[in-house]
Amino acid sequence: MLTSLSTGASAFSVLLGRPSPQSSSSSSSWGVVSRSGTTGKGRTTAAAGGGGGVHSPSSAAVSPLFMGRAAAVRAATKGKTDAKKAKTNAIYGKKIIMCVKQGGPDPESNRALADLMKAAKANSVPMDNINRAIKKASESNTGDFSERTFEAYGFGGASLVINVLTDNDNRANADVRSVVGKNNGKMAEQGSVLFMYDRKGKIEVPGVVDEEKLLEAAIEADVEDFELVVEAMEDGDVSMIYVEPSDSSNMLEAVKTMGFETGVKMELAYVSKAPVEVSEEDFEANMKLIDALEDLDDVDSVEHNMSN
Repeated sequence: MLTSLSTGASAFSVLLGRPSPQSSSSSSSWGVVSRSGTTGKGRTTAAAGGGGGVHSPSSAAVSPLFMGRAAAVRAATKGKTDAKKAKTNAIYGKKIIMCVKQGGPDPESNRALADLMKAAKANSVPMDNINRAIKKASESNTGDFSERTFEAYGFGGASLVINVLTDNDNRANADVRSVVGKNNGKMAEQGSVLFMYDRKGKIEVPGVVDEEKLLEAAIEADVEDFELVVEAMEDGDVSMIYVEPSDSSNMLEAVKTMGFETGVKMELAYVSKAPVEVSEEDFEANMKLIDALEDLDDVDSVEHNMSN
């Protein structure tokens, strides 16, 4: 029987993408508004996302200048999306190379590789890229990649977990420290931040996942515990399902049996045990720091404990 994973102050944090600093929040320690409460089997909550602009009737006539700005915004958005896809492909390429070097190129005998390939496919990495990375791992001139985690403090009590995947530790160390310093953050001692986070598997599903149906699918997939969080985003609701890392692959398959295929993503994430709400000014400063870190080639992802 599934049981709720969270009680009181130890509830999972909603580190779900990058919510708008204007997002509303409840008095819950998660910074979310309960949608269906605690069931004793898995808890569903709903987080408010950022809102969009409202056009007045008088703005119906669009000037050529406005059209030009709109086109520029669309082009910039597409550029960011393309860059994000390219980085995602590169990150999984490095992860696959590292995994193949450690356990071999056959996913039948290398379970870690099989799970990683599932995650790559779930994150829309082309099969050609996956096969190319597996092949590249056997080439003698391919570097050895390793994972590292840096810890830092931002503004307003925010903490950061910086996940790095690199073939050059010295370069990664120098780049991360330089970016944190230039953006007025502060590097933290090893372990001084991570103890405030839990390592969890995270399944991201576009739309609202029905909790009772998910419960049934999870039981069939031998997933004992899960946490379901629904976040309202500008382009629609998104469901986040948190599980133990070892249950990630099984939960992904459970979600697929419910009919969710397109846009479903799977990854491992550090989830804050004690989220904090920061001021709008501190939020913007922290997001600037996070953006700068994620622009580094060696940085896989950056997680934080901000609830707003």
